[in-house]
Amino acid sequence: MKPRRFIVDTTLRDGEQSAGFVFTVEEKVRLAALMDQCGIYQIEAGIPAVGRAEKEAITRILAIRKKAKISAWNRMAVEDIRHSMECNPDIIHISVPVSYVQIYTKLRKNKRWLENELRRCVDLARSAGYDVTVGFEDASRADITFMASLMKQLEVYGVLYVRFADTVGVLTPGRTFDSIKTLLDHTCMPLEIHVHNDLGMAVANSLEAAKAGALYVDCTLQGLGERAGNCDFQKFVAVGERIFDLGINWEAAMTLLQEFSCIVRMEMVK
Repeated sequence: MKPRRFIVDTTLRDGEQSAGFVFTVEEKVRLAALMDQCGIYQIEAGIPAVGRAEKEAITRILAIRKKAKISAWNRMAVEDIRHSMECNPDIIHISVPVSYVQIYTKLRKNKRWLENELRRCVDLARSAGYDVTVGFEDASRADITFMASLMKQLEVYGVLYVRFADTVGVLTPGRTFDSIKTLLDHTCMPLEIHVHNDLGMAVANSLEAAKAGALYVDCTLQGLGERAGNCDFQKFVAVGERIFDLGINWEAAMTLLQEFSCIVRMEMVK
């Protein structure tokens, strides 16, 4: 029997980071319905703090989905968490910078501040009854020992799993496998892999992460995303289904991809 892995589609959130690419509310709802039908486990539906239209899209997606989990993305900020709670998603996802260059240079803070602020955000969402996942931003440049320590804390706080994000797109397949395996050897927290395609290896990196034990794999339709894009859903499933049970209905997936292609063509005409 093939081991199970779960697709997390982030087209509606990270895919929309592509320059000049914006979905309408109707397009988001339509695509989410098709994602749900084809067996995608989780749909990252957007960022509630962006504004009213984003919240409307997320709320409407929640109303029409049948099986897929719906998550909302947030910065590590209490205000963001409150915006997400207005939408009542299944999962509140909190992104936290974990590399020292981001903690000390970008945020001008320290690890103690980060740990305290993260706990505030997690406690707020958990106390309101939400499932929480945490994304390690810039994990590919972060200290593995610090991440393992943070994961152990998050397990105590009741976080479901952690996203390992190659935010700047520097991972290679070998490094991806080793990083995921090392973290899983030292913690009991499930992992999600989120990679970018700057070196042209997003699919390969995602596959190696899944082989190393990452349960959740982030994809976007046609590999849409900032800079060189993200892991391409169709390519990953085409290769990954030979090794893993991904729970994907290919007939429904083809309908999803055709619909998405029409939307992309219309965006390019605008």
